[in-house]
Amino acid sequence: MHRKVPVRFGPGAARKRACTTGTSPAAYRCYYLLEAAGLTVQLVNPAHARQLAGRPKTDRLDAQWIARLAEMGLLRPSFVPPPEIRALRDLTRTRVQLVRDRTREWQRLEKLLEGALIKLSSVVSRLARAKTARDILEALAGGQRNPKTLAALAAGQIKGGRAAVEQALDGMRLGEHHPMLIRVHLDHITFLDRSIAAIEDQIEAALDAIPAAWGIGADGVPSPDPGPGAAALTAVERLAEIPGVSRKLAMAIIAETGLDMTRFPTAGHLVSWAGLVPVARQSGPRNRKPKKGQGDAYLKGYCTQAANGAARTETFLGERLRRLSRRLGGNRAKCAVARSILVIIWHLLADPGARFTDLGPDWHNRKTDRDRKIRAHLRQLQALGLEVTITPAA
Repeated sequence: MHRKVPVRFGPGAARKRACTTGTSPAAYRCYYLLEAAGLTVQLVNPAHARQLAGRPKTDRLDAQWIARLAEMGLLRPSFVPPPEIRALRDLTRTRVQLVRDRTREWQRLEKLLEGALIKLSSVVSRLARAKTARDILEALAGGQRNPKTLAALAAGQIKGGRAAVEQALDGMRLGEHHPMLIRVHLDHITFLDRSIAAIEDQIEAALDAIPAAWGIGADGVPSPDPGPGAAALTAVERLAEIPGVSRKLAMAIIAETGLDMTRFPTAGHLVSWAGLVPVARQSGPRNRKPKKGQGDAYLKGYCTQAANGAARTETFLGERLRRLSRRLGGNRAKCAVARSILVIIWHLLADPGARFTDLGPDWHNRKTDRDRKIRAHLRQLQALGLEVTITPAA
């Protein structure tokens, strides 16, 4: 449920501000309409109003109570990005959904092949990115059933060679309906590929139209393409310098956070809004498993995806994830590194002149105190029942 509440300041004063409560799409529609009418609008979580005593339960009195709370500043407005960022967010989120649909389509196609006793994925690790797999599937959709003829379409450097491909295709039981269904899946995948490419072009154009995302060229003039020797890189290029963050991922992150970091006073506020802060549930001596934190699920997923990418790099973030994984486990370590990446993003967006600098994978070793290392090793040796005497090397 949502309420649209005009707020007046003083007797007979003109309406200056409006407050709407709710988290449903209907509440956002009210926000957009009131914003277009020239009002300063607040979108408030209904839970904040319910937590205050004295709230009546009729719709009319409820609206008056919300207006009073908003006038006294007791309601905290939710973050709603400006229109250009909202349009960018629509594009990036649509791209995410189409990529997921394409992945599901490949999974359905692989299941169809396995039902026909074709285990092509045993020799082609990733069907979606292998030209060999696409050529063989096109031939199967065209009615070709000879394993040797199909294996000849495989690239020479494929795992196990063409003999392995022929063995994976040998014994297939392709029915009359299979070629038609393979063609349907391939056509759908092709359509999704084209749709994703068109949306990516539109995302690039939408970002180029936002001056806040521009860089500064060597001549000191802001530009969406500052070129070599730029005094300041574009927002996307600055974020793409972070290990694990690609250009496409940087665009998606900007669509969620926006470019104005004054909305988040500190990096901790942005991390909390994304739902990446640790949640404590402690009572007496018991520490219970924390509940899942609420936040922007898309932004949280993007940062976790960046952490997965950073794990395969020889950088500070990659080494941090590996160190934390040994102590906390893989999932919690990825969440911690995702939080670190979001903190870096806040600093880069808050200061357009800032650049990412990697501390290096050996940062922990360089910063660890030498005496602390010695004491730790001594405790380990003493725990094994050994007496150790330390003599400095000459």
